[in-house]
Amino acid sequence: MTVVLIVIGVLLLAVACWVLRGVYLIRKAKRLEAEIGTLNARTEAVEADEEARKAAAVVALGFVAEADLDTENPAPVPAGRTAVLEAVRSGDWEAAAAYVEAAGQDWQERLERVRPLAEAAAEDDAWLLAWRAARPGDATAALVHADTSVMVAWNVRGSQSGSRTTQEQFRLFHQLLSKAQADAHEAQKLADPADPSPYVVEQAIGMGLGYSHERYRELWARITERAPRLLWSHVAGLQYWCAKWRGSHELAMAFARESAAAGKPGDLLTLLPLMAYFEQETHEDDLLPETYYKEPEIVAAADAALADLAAAGNEHPGTPRIRHMLAYLLFWQDRDAEAVEQFRHVDGHIGAVPWTYAGEPKRRYLYARDWAVNVTTPDA
Repeated sequence: MTVVLIVIGVLLLAVACWVLRGVYLIRKAKRLEAEIGTLNARTEAVEADEEARKAAAVVALGFVAEADLDTENPAPVPAGRTAVLEAVRSGDWEAAAAYVEAAGQDWQERLERVRPLAEAAAEDDAWLLAWRAARPGDATAALVHADTSVMVAWNVRGSQSGSRTTQEQFRLFHQLLSKAQADAHEAQKLADPADPSPYVVEQAIGMGLGYSHERYRELWARITERAPRLLWSHVAGLQYWCAKWRGSHELAMAFARESAAAGKPGDLLTLLPLMAYFEQETHEDDLLPETYYKEPEIVAAADAALADLAAAGNEHPGTPRIRHMLAYLLFWQDRDAEAVEQFRHVDGHIGAVPWTYAGEPKRRYLYARDWAVNVTTPDA
């Protein structure tokens, strides 16, 4: 009996020691975890301080601070456009009519002027309805009305992917696009036969309603017979042919290369291949930008775009958009000095691809800009 009690005592002592050791190890682990947490917090604080210092150094060199970045526009809004938008919001549709008609047969500029008016009318169309009532057969009013219908439809759908868009949104979207289609066809009937604008407006309708490739090519032919090198229409066409909409990477790239080949120096159609490469990199998870954009054909495409940009100068309405795309690609190609040159031109206004494709456009923009600036300015 005595032996049994001794054995039991020893076992209980062993268990107690094991339990106490376990408690000790748990407490030690917790202390280590707390110490690691403290070290991590200190490291994060140091890194945050360093990032803040670098950001401040970049701003000190004349670049725009994060809080002041405009995420809505790719470039400063012309004073004339601001004045017209203020006028129409007060009901002055005649100001809108004069503004668009002043573009004459510069079709790119005409579209650049129609779109902000359509965006305004999508929020409040009282002035547009008054314009149409006063001039029922006005081709310009019909064009703005058609583009407004497109804007309303796309506003209902939203910018989320299909999997994040509700069935009710899709139903209303298609219903509104069908109305927009009728409005675009009306605008086409009223338009100057040389004007491609109402056909360009239909491109977004065809993408949303899912025009067949044959039908879309027919629409494209109507545009190009009127304006074969219109940047706005080529950019819209690329979206249709992308894999995320009605085409594939191969079809999008073929379209982009045909567009670039058709352009003359200064038309900025070299933007199309850059956008096609970007769309593919964005769509395919296994493509790493730090290696993908260094492929020789993409470097050559960036060089061609730089030459095209030099020929265009700063007067072309598409200049800010190609500068934004070049800044991004040149950054990934480790051509930091060239990237900084583009950043200096566009800095402050980042409402353009590629920044707008990110959930946090400011974060994407600042990462690329500040890196390039710091590399090219070691003391920054």
